Amino acid sequence: MAERTQQQQLAELLEAQLQGGSSAGGVGRYLLHRAKPHLPPWLGWGVTGIAGALGHWRWADSAAAGVGLTLASVALTGATWWAGRSTSQQRRLHSAVTVAAGSAWLTAACLAGPTTGPIDDLYLMGGPALALSWNIRMVLRHTPDPAAGESGDKGLLEKVGLARAQIGTAKVEPNRVTAPLALEAGEQTNDDVTKSLARIASALDLPTSAVRYTPSPDSARRGELVIVPEDMLAEVVEWEGPSNLGGSIAEPLNIGRYDDGAPLLLWLPGDPEAGRNSTHLLIAGGTGSGKGDAALNLLTEILSRRDVIVWFSDPKAFQDFAPLQPGLDWAAEGGTDTEVMVAAVQEVIPARTRWLGAHGYRQWVPAAAQVQNGPEHTCRPDGRPCGCPGMPFLVTWFEEAANTLRALGDDAFTGIAQEARSAGISLIVSLQRPSYDQMSTSTRASLPSVIALGCNPRDEGFSLPDEVLAAGAHPGAWGNRRPGYCYVVSPGIPEDRYASPGRTRRFTHRAVPVMELLATWAQRNGATADPVTAGAARSVAGTAYTGRPADEPTAQPATLRAVEEDTDMEHAGLLVDPEDADIDPEADLPDDQPGDDTPVFGQETGRKPSPEEARRLFAQALEQFEREGRMIVGPKDFTDWCDAHNLSRSWVSLRLKEAAQEGRLEATNTTGRWRIIPALAAA
Repeated sequence: MAERTQQQQLAELLEAQLQGGSSAGGVGRYLLHRAKPHLPPWLGWGVTGIAGALGHWRWADSAAAGVGLTLASVALTGATWWAGRSTSQQRRLHSAVTVAAGSAWLTAACLAGPTTGPIDDLYLMGGPALALSWNIRMVLRHTPDPAAGESGDKGLLEKVGLARAQIGTAKVEPNRVTAPLALEAGEQTNDDVTKSLARIASALDLPTSAVRYTPSPDSARRGELVIVPEDMLAEVVEWEGPSNLGGSIAEPLNIGRYDDGAPLLLWLPGDPEAGRNSTHLLIAGGTGSGKGDAALNLLTEILSRRDVIVWFSDPKAFQDFAPLQPGLDWAAEGGTDTEVMVAAVQEVIPARTRWLGAHGYRQWVPAAAQVQNGPEHTCRPDGRPCGCPGMPFLVTWFEEAANTLRALGDDAFTGIAQEARSAGISLIVSLQRPSYDQMSTSTRASLPSVIALGCNPRDEGFSLPDEVLAAGAHPGAWGNRRPGYCYVVSPGIPEDRYASPGRTRRFTHRAVPVMELLATWAQRNGATADPVTAGAARSVAGTAYTGRPADEPTAQPATLRAVEEDTDMEHAGLLVDPEDADIDPEADLPDDQPGDDTPVFGQETGRKPSPEEARRLFAQALEQFEREGRMIVGPKDFTDWCDAHNLSRSWVSLRLKEAAQEGRLEATNTTGRWRIIPALAAA
């Protein structure tokens, strides 16, 4: 038996959905579906017979009708021959003979009568013969010539303008058909197939995203056509917990499933054995596209691994991520805190790179997170094991990054994105519209991975590469109507999967207790920042970086707390404010100072400090900012301080520049903003 073609395999796959059950109704629908393609010739035979009987009733004795019918028969046959010039010679001849025979019988039946002489016999014998000839042609159309390697009638491909393309042996999987396609040399290219994907989907009555084409990198006319008849993503799947609790961050992160049911996986660290590079990730999607659930799928997978720490910035005050916040090594709520985190990441990169290089690692691997007890990874010149603490992988995540980019500039992440991968750091940036007026082209080019959710059709090019869009990816078709639907492009994922839609799992209120347990597990069992990373962070952030909070102790019983409160009340001592404790009630009041008199309208109010005292108060203000963890400052941060001490913002601006010259401050990328250098680091 000749080998089955792609059309047959796809037809069988699609028709399996139409067969229904084993009931009589299901069998009847199946038989009717199978008979539909063969009915038109028989319907034409029946209509011709009825037309002959009606014509004889109308024109039996009309000579003019005989002339008109004869001319119409000749004209119709000629028109059929002319219209068939673009088809094969066999189809053209077959069509013309059929029309000529039918129109000749109709003319004779109208003039002489359908039952006169042999006219009825010709109808009963010749009509079925012509109808069967077309049925046989339709059957043979799906039987390829083994020698030619292609079918006599291309069917589906002929409809979409690819009749001369050759289809190889198809691979049929559950809900997925993959067939190699070879186009006509010198006449067609892979671009012709990508332009025809919408028409192929229309011919199969499928959504556009169900038909993809992956061009071969070695040929301009070869590739693979992938068709997924059933959308398995329509069913919502809720998140129930991480996929690999206690595993390594180097193992795949499972964030959902593809439309054929396969797991949706991605990797962050590189793998020198597999030839996979470390990556940064962009999460992009419009409002209502499910970007929050996609981020939660990824973050829960990351926090469930034993050798990774997470620095997370969220200007929305952790509205979606509050249950997971205790498991984070550093959490910032935007604004100045995020400025400090960005500066700390920039400082941490060279420190981690030096450590990895000193211990013989060209890139971060899971062994780097362990205590360095082997001679192959030692920083000692004599080659003996150094015993240095391991360095966990670091994920720096900036949620709603458009807010940060507006505050710090569109190139805030450029240096991090270009340098962090070699330091065992993965940058994750999440925002709705990664257009070039928000994010610099250099930063976007340094984010090789993307989770692209539904968006405006005009924004597709900002999220996905052109070749993935050409292969059939179309996130603009979803918008916010299908939350969680996404395309994932990342190292480690086969390229033919880039244009395959997936869907992340949904987080509901039932997921909150599980997320809280996961955060507790991360507190107790997850990695902690190594001395190199923590030291570099504190050299920039000071007390703003404290590391992951310890697991909260068990609450004390209410009775014990009441006893302690009573005890405190009994031994509270004198009822005076602490700031008044050292005042001698017998001492004289100090003399008047300039500015202590009652102010006059239009004059400066209150006491103005001397220049030396003002500088001392300014130094104390910097120390206070440092104790509070506010390590990025500018004149606007001193507004209340200026009002309290009757000093101007211009005076503060000069003092900030002087402090930078003295090494107490360091300029940032944002004009008018300065980073406080911690006192110990400055010393």
